[in-house]
Amino acid sequence: MKRHLSRALGALAFAGAAGVGLSASAAVVRVNAEQFLPSAGLITFSEFSIGTANPTYNPSDYGGGAGAPVVTTGGYFVGQSLSTQPGVDCPGSAPTACIKGSPTGTLTLDADSPDTFITTDGAFPTSPTLSGSPQFNGPIALLFSVDQLAVGFEGGFFDGVGSTGITAFGRDGTLLGTVKNEGTGIEFLGLASATGIAEIAGVFLDLVGSEPAGFNIDNVAFGQAGQVVIPPVDPGPAPVPLPAALPLLLAGLGGLGLLRRRC
Repeated sequence: MKRHLSRALGALAFAGAAGVGLSASAAVVRVNAEQFLPSAGLITFSEFSIGTANPTYNPSDYGGGAGAPVVTTGGYFVGQSLSTQPGVDCPGSAPTACIKGSPTGTLTLDADSPDTFITTDGAFPTSPTLSGSPQFNGPIALLFSVDQLAVGFEGGFFDGVGSTGITAFGRDGTLLGTVKNEGTGIEFLGLASATGIAEIAGVFLDLVGSEPAGFNIDNVAFGQAGQVVIPPVDPGPAPVPLPAALPLLLAGLGGLGLLRRRC
């Protein structure tokens, strides 16, 4: 029941957007909930009890098949940290959710980062959800044991447009790209590798603008080739071909120039 409700919410949030690839960066494209097929992984946070800290999901916990990843959760990755000047880095947002820095080395959850935990949220129609610490005002990171082609989740409750982003990293900590919320309320934030290759090792939900009400996530979807429908990347306008006679004309003008110099 919750799976079907999640798909319906995704369809409403991105009505008319299916099949359209919106570039979020050079390495990722935005995807919506409907592009994750039924064979994709789905974690609803109803698998474990309320209050479970930093839950770890084995494939058997969420019904994953052969090759499905173990999914671990935490506050942020090694190399990242809480900002020491949140008023400058994240104006208008909770200091406890302002994270700076980039992952270093092999992507690893930082054991010293604030805990995530399963909680209830009356603003989410599919509660329970996963929150950072403190509740609704802490960072959330997800690490996959197997690289994924696409990852997404429902986030909110957003009060500011463009306030929060899902950021994807490669296994070596390389930044792949970020997708920001485009509206307020509950919104599905999803991204996929623009190359069509499974290279997303982890994702991170962080503040990229002012979000005074905080945030949490629910219904995490993830998958590899065959589990996600990836739209083609828009290559941009095609180059305008030169007229066939233009090279001959340019050559003729060049010859006239040579003749004038000789005279």
